[in-house]
Amino acid sequence: MHEYTLMELSRLLREREVSSVELVNAFLHRAEQFNDGLNCFISLFPEHALERARAADGLIAAGEAGPLTGLPVAHKDIFCTAGFKTSCASKMLDNFIAPYNATATERIDAAGSVMIGKTNMDEFAMGSSSETSFYGPVRNPWDTDRVPGGSSGGSACAVSARLVPAATATDTGGSIRQPAALCGVTGLKPTYGRVSRYGMIAYASSLDQGGPITQTAQDAAMLLSAMSGYDRRDATSADVKVDNYLDALNKEIKGLKIGLPREYFSAELERPITDALDGALKLFEQAGASIVDIELPHTELSIPVYYVIASAECSSNLSRYDGVRFGHRCTDPGDIMDLFCRSRSEGFGNEVKRRIMTGTYVLSAGYYDAYYLKAQRLRRLLRDEFRAALEQVDVIVTPTTPTAAFPLGSRLDDPVAMYLSDIYTVSVNLAGLPAISIPAGFSHGLPVGMQIIGNYFREAALLNVAHQYQQMTDWHKRMPGGRQ
Repeated sequence: MHEYTLMELSRLLREREVSSVELVNAFLHRAEQFNDGLNCFISLFPEHALERARAADGLIAAGEAGPLTGLPVAHKDIFCTAGFKTSCASKMLDNFIAPYNATATERIDAAGSVMIGKTNMDEFAMGSSSETSFYGPVRNPWDTDRVPGGSSGGSACAVSARLVPAATATDTGGSIRQPAALCGVTGLKPTYGRVSRYGMIAYASSLDQGGPITQTAQDAAMLLSAMSGYDRRDATSADVKVDNYLDALNKEIKGLKIGLPREYFSAELERPITDALDGALKLFEQAGASIVDIELPHTELSIPVYYVIASAECSSNLSRYDGVRFGHRCTDPGDIMDLFCRSRSEGFGNEVKRRIMTGTYVLSAGYYDAYYLKAQRLRRLLRDEFRAALEQVDVIVTPTTPTAAFPLGSRLDDPVAMYLSDIYTVSVNLAGLPAISIPAGFSHGLPVGMQIIGNYFREAALLNVAHQYQQMTDWHKRMPGGRQ
């Protein structure tokens, strides 16, 4: 059953060819069988999952099921789930039991899905390789000596290895799309404000956005439909009508204008990725789309702009972890300052500390104007360039990553090289735009992704283009070996 997509499993449940209990049991067995080698789950909840599955079977029998009823999903361990540990893959929150649900998980739960576990990630979503987790690195199912990408590497790995058909994730600078590309699955980062951030533990509040990781664009449409919508509990939630994403999938792309920014095809881009993109563009042209050269000249500035703004916001957001109210507390503090300092020193990992220190520096007196304020001005410039480009074209196509998955440990001592992994994704977050990464080929036996960027709240158009491409190819059907 693990070879089926979310949509196919939904059909099997509705037609009573399988029960939710059987389905959930099958995925729990796979997760328990393969997680030791992949480390993509922090927690599994078999008793809770089977209880939910039995309830789902009752709804299906009564004819009261929705499209997600009885389907197993996993949640990135950054989303609060009431009564279950929500750790953000950090020692700081290793003992934290969430007292309430995040809106995204609450809505997916209300749609009838069955949570089987919480997935591993970079600590507090800070990383590009899922190696900074307190619980150890996640491994890429295509080659367990390589990274799965980050920070949502656990979710991408679990879906790629078919340990779960779909998972939630978050994207601050590419953390849905980059691991989706490196693991050969579909990852959608919605428009900022499309999915509520309430109950999603904050890293950089003006950049964070939740979204789905799935096998296909069709599955992403299913999960996004459940996650999306206005939430009065989130001041950044957008009160914008949610489209019927599934209904939009089968529109022809004849006449579609696809923008191609040459700035994204830099010397760092691996040749097989360039070839994969060239092949995809030819297929789009055969389907009636046209390719238009566009300019995004300040793309190269996106990495420094992103890391100034993200680090500043992280410094502010993580100041709440002080050993007083919740989270890790050091033993036998001598005084209040000793409590603060030792609790934070012991609770946070090196990458989190690096970003807190960087953020504190750029916000400090004397450096605020030189770094943070200048970064915000450049952010506006990047956003305006995207807006101008999207007046000329319907969508923009780029690589998702400059390389395929790199070896575990190879960039941990070189933060700049690690940060450059996100060079094609961070600008989308700075602009607040939606983007999707879908499998587009392989580089030396490892999956590579194609990124499709759209206009604000045009997720339906992105999903349509991605779905049409997946009807012409089978990259999204490929599975890593050894886990059949």
